[in-house]
Amino acid sequence: MKKKIFRWTKIVVLLYCVIGIALYSLQDKLLFRPVPINRDHHYDFPTAYREVNLPYNAGTNINLVQFYPTPDSVPAKGVVLYFHGNRENISWYARNAPRFTSRGYEVWMIDYPGYGKSTGEFTEQRLYDWALLEYKLARKKYEPGQIILYGKSMGTGIAAQLASVRDCRRLLLEAPYYSFPSIIGAYMPIFPVDKMIRFKIPTWQYLQKVTAPITIFHGTSDGVIRYRCSERLKPFLKPADEFITIDGGSHNDLTSFPVYEQKLDSLLRSVGSWSAPR
Repeated sequence: MKKKIFRWTKIVVLLYCVIGIALYSLQDKLLFRPVPINRDHHYDFPTAYREVNLPYNAGTNINLVQFYPTPDSVPAKGVVLYFHGNRENISWYARNAPRFTSRGYEVWMIDYPGYGKSTGEFTEQRLYDWALLEYKLARKKYEPGQIILYGKSMGTGIAAQLASVRDCRRLLLEAPYYSFPSIIGAYMPIFPVDKMIRFKIPTWQYLQKVTAPITIFHGTSDGVIRYRCSERLKPFLKPADEFITIDGGSHNDLTSFPVYEQKLDSLLRSVGSWSAPR
């Protein structure tokens, strides 16, 4: 009996080590799924847009697409800086632009390094740096009270970090997370993911420094970023902030629920003047 227990213990330990090593070695492939495209590729979006390529440094390009309000003859109420998720590129997320352009806002979408036409080294700090650069570009045209930061999935942590260091009208987060390690930890709680995962993106820390109003959307049936990952953010919200639970909502269908559209409409209908110089 003792030999049998010892043998099974060795097998379990071996499996634990193998899975742990695989998780550590393959974490970038598990967490990020970029699809690069050629620089000369022509986007074919139904919404009016302008493509901008910003040379960040030698060999590094930032690709940004600016979608215009419809009808484009109407002056924009403001701009939504949209930080997308971990897969594909702008082409995949452009379908969300009309939700904002139809309500009178410009939408600016940036691709991260290695995504779409953007190039360069992919690091956590670079995600923050590029987001700040986009914000500074927006500030040349809009006041803080006209800038809305929107994060989808992976982009929620990036949007939250930016809102923690710069003013905006509102921070909107669709399916956010407590931190990057917490996403993996929800599936593999037996591993020390806080030490294993290189990208941290601690959304919970950033929210504590955000002075703008915050609205969170998360579905109870999300199989990618578990609902409880968002719930852990509740203690760091201000009394007037909103946490909107969408019953039955999964990771990519929240926009199809009436409660999402109704709330988005109420938030974007009016033009506010909120800003606090920083």
